[in-house]
Amino acid sequence: MRMMVNWNGRIMPLEEAYIPVFDHAYLYGDGLFEGIRIYSGNIFKLDPHLKRLYDGIRHLDIRGMIDYDELKQRIVDTAEAAGAENAYIRVSVSRGTGIGLNPENINQTPNVMIAITRLVLYPPEMYETGLRVVTVSTRVMTPDSLDPRIKSIGRYVSNIQAKIEANRQGAGEGLMLNAQGYVAEATGDNLFIVTDGVLRTPHPSCGILKGITRGTVIEIARDLGIPVVEDWLTLHDVYTADEAFLTGTAAEIIPMVELDHRPIADGKPGEITQQIIREFRQRVREDGVKIRVGVR
Repeated sequence: MRMMVNWNGRIMPLEEAYIPVFDHAYLYGDGLFEGIRIYSGNIFKLDPHLKRLYDGIRHLDIRGMIDYDELKQRIVDTAEAAGAENAYIRVSVSRGTGIGLNPENINQTPNVMIAITRLVLYPPEMYETGLRVVTVSTRVMTPDSLDPRIKSIGRYVSNIQAKIEANRQGAGEGLMLNAQGYVAEATGDNLFIVTDGVLRTPHPSCGILKGITRGTVIEIARDLGIPVVEDWLTLHDVYTADEAFLTGTAAEIIPMVELDHRPIADGKPGEITQQIIREFRQRVREDGVKIRVGVR
């Protein structure tokens, strides 16, 4: 696979791609992004990712964006040009180009970037043994500042600070709370716990991003007959859970076996977690948009 970039409709190798110095996302974080996976030539959940992106574009009043079908075709074309049988896609959209905060004073033609690359979030062995996680002091952004359904570029500086804090403690991941002290999410992942056979996850009103993988896990659990509850969770709920795991497009599904140096149950990945992982690995190759690999 070649790492390829599509910049405003033009496909090129990664090393030839550059962004304008005054791109508004580069200057101010004024843009949106999506991370999408390709599994065995299948772009998993492409339409839900694009729906969230276009919802964010409308919310932030980004004008002049290419239409949905054109962006979808650009993604397919770029993935095929890269020969991407298994890969990570990053789609970024900025408001336009120009210095100054006022959008009326810049060129409001959105810059649309699609990158086909590889991304390994955690070491492979952690998917077998599980992650050790710490609670960090950095809180998630409050919903009254920016709706958490908006996957904006600028909001992730707090997540990066939380990740740095977790790194300094030698942990695999950091768990973030909201302003009220309830459990929200990890630095780039959603959280699930299992209590007495019930799958529980923070309610969207806690300030979390409603992840695409999170939604897939909820679908899988319900199909398997596992009760699912969206709830306001405390650290006590996580400490005393029978199982826990994190989900995300980059992370996929990874067991969580320790929080704040306290083992979760027996400190090993749980049965329900492993059952959901097995079903997830099957679905990622079926639900999505097929691409032709090796056609160029």
